[in-house]
Amino acid sequence: MKYFLTLVITVAMSATMLSQTSVCGQFHRKYCVFESKSAGKWDYNAQSRSGLFNQGMVSKLRCVIYKGMDYRISVCCETLLGEKVSYKIYDSRTNELLFDNKTAEDTQSFEFQSVSTRQLVIEVVVPQGATEKDKHKSTDAACVGLLIEHKITDKQGFSAY
Repeated sequence: MKYFLTLVITVAMSATMLSQTSVCGQFHRKYCVFESKSAGKWDYNAQSRSGLFNQGMVSKLRCVIYKGMDYRISVCCETLLGEKVSYKIYDSRTNELLFDNKTAEDTQSFEFQSVSTRQLVIEVVVPQGATEKDKHKSTDAACVGLLIEHKITDKQGFSAY
């Protein structure tokens, strides 16, 4: 009986911890704009993530991109945080800033072509302070999604002479 009670408590604690860590679960799959394989040429990239963010929070994700592939990176968040989340993309080896959505009119989606295989660091920053959507009431936390899509780069020019 003692072992059964221990097992029940362990399972209950594990379920509670799992539900707390997966609050946002697959938020990026549900709320970020995604063109499925049937609708277009983009494929879901398993490096995509969702997470629970506080206002003013900064989080980084390392991902690998491959030569000969096109990529689309989209960021989405719950309206409690407003509509715009800032993000920057860096080369992980040189720390060179490759893209900053603040300089691109706060676009929440960015497409690019990879000419070499390398690691990137994607830094996501949730804005601090009240938002207009919630009538200037601050919130503790909300879900943010980072959707990464990829496809094989289309051949250009003459394919054969």
